[in-house]
Amino acid sequence: MNPVLVLTANPANPVLDDSRLADLAASLGAEFGLAHAPKWLAPGVAAEIGFSGGEPARIADMARAELGGAPVDANVVPSEGRAKRLLVADMESTLIENEMLDDIAHLLGIGERVATITRRAMNGELDFRAALAERVGLLKGQHVSILERAAAGIRVVPGAATLAATMKANGAYTAIVSGGFTYFTARVRAALGFDEDRSNILDIAEGHLAGTVAEPVLGREAKLEALERLAAARDLPIETTLAVGDGANDLAMLGRAGFGVAFRAKPAVAAQATIRIEHCDLTGLLYLQGYPRDRFVG
Repeated sequence: MNPVLVLTANPANPVLDDSRLADLAASLGAEFGLAHAPKWLAPGVAAEIGFSGGEPARIADMARAELGGAPVDANVVPSEGRAKRLLVADMESTLIENEMLDDIAHLLGIGERVATITRRAMNGELDFRAALAERVGLLKGQHVSILERAAAGIRVVPGAATLAATMKANGAYTAIVSGGFTYFTARVRAALGFDEDRSNILDIAEGHLAGTVAEPVLGREAKLEALERLAAARDLPIETTLAVGDGANDLAMLGRAGFGVAFRAKPAVAAQATIRIEHCDLTGLLYLQGYPRDRFVG
């Protein structure tokens, strides 16, 4: 299989042009051989260049160096088997811009205290389970109406609904697997059209938050298990799966999936990810799979 360099920019800032593509094709083609000339997937936003050979990581590194800090993602994928049959997505800071525990804490006036724990946990500096227990414990005794107040502020990441709709229209199954809470994942699943959601359950007693999470807690290993279980249930080879997330608890599933995409990820996560998107929105995952803009649904 020949390596394909996929270039993506933010649709709101379409900085790609024919000149930049030609320069990349010439410089990298001299090193790796061109399999096909630059091809637009969406003018100004996404394009791909096929090569005859070469180590994917080296091609990506050279492309990023050649881009010289331009706001363009450069990732390398194989030319075959790009369109995936299963999407497993983290929710917070991936499908939505929010971290819901941080938002609840902000409403209660303890936002920075909780946000600091969240940042450290998502960057892999703290144990996920312990950090979750500490943050949820701070909410003990709060009326459940605080959840509705937080849910009212959910902000969907651009491209999320299009990603799900396009993959489903092409036969894929879509699931949200989150270390967050069912109260929120169920709403986001319905809003974005995902097939299912799996997440943690907040314990509630007499209309108030108990300050605990029901067992079993869904964290790093549970996300990996969910990916493997969802694939096995549909007789899908793991190579036909795509996982996306931003935090340290996503690393195991990103490393296992056919395409594991670190999306606007925490530094420690981006450093370990083979495929990372910093500039494009979630439609970047469609371009990685070879979908041109005119095949998007929604």
